[in-house]
Amino acid sequence: MTNKRIHENTRNKKSIITALSAVVMLLFFIGCGKEKTEVIPSVLNPDSVYMMRTTDAVSLISDSGYTRYRLTAPEWLMYSRATEPYWYFPKGAYLEKFDTLFNIEATVVADTVTYFDKKRLWELIGNVHIENVDGTKFDSQELYLDERNDKVSSTKFIRIEQKDGSITTGVGFESNMEMTDYHILSAAGEFIVSEIKNDTITSTNEIADSVIIQRDSIK
Repeated sequence: MTNKRIHENTRNKKSIITALSAVVMLLFFIGCGKEKTEVIPSVLNPDSVYMMRTTDAVSLISDSGYTRYRLTAPEWLMYSRATEPYWYFPKGAYLEKFDTLFNIEATVVADTVTYFDKKRLWELIGNVHIENVDGTKFDSQELYLDERNDKVSSTKFIRIEQKDGSITTGVGFESNMEMTDYHILSAAGEFIVSEIKNDTITSTNEIADSVIIQRDSIK
């Protein structure tokens, strides 16, 4: 009779421990933050169906043992088993690019982003905006960041604004990955924002004065 009670008590304790473990695991998964990951069965066609989907993603990306990027994206699709493996960010992404000492070299944002893993190539499409460590801003509708060849390029229209307000525009662009050594392949023009602002203010004042004179003459 005593052995039976001991056996029942031991079984009850095991059940309680199992239940508590399940609760702890559930709380762990709930408390992991906003990021959610969905894994897709591998029986589907890997070229047309992503293998993993993550929302509200924040990730550090390393290369050659160094952390190169901090990536933030509302949606991250991974086609890791495709013939040409790639990551796809259909709702855009924000990147901070680091040097080997973890200092920010540049910030990057675009409407859609694709990263081809084997080529180590970033494709940025739609409202691409990059700002380098000097505060120079680059705007285009398409840019490619080629990590393997340390090159940024585009065949589209590009606008470059310096920290002093000067703006250069043109078609076609090449630069190093730090966006500090660059040139436009076919420059369209260059002007100073401050000059345009001053001209606009002068014209506005002249118009205002003429309006005042006309009102005075009416009186």
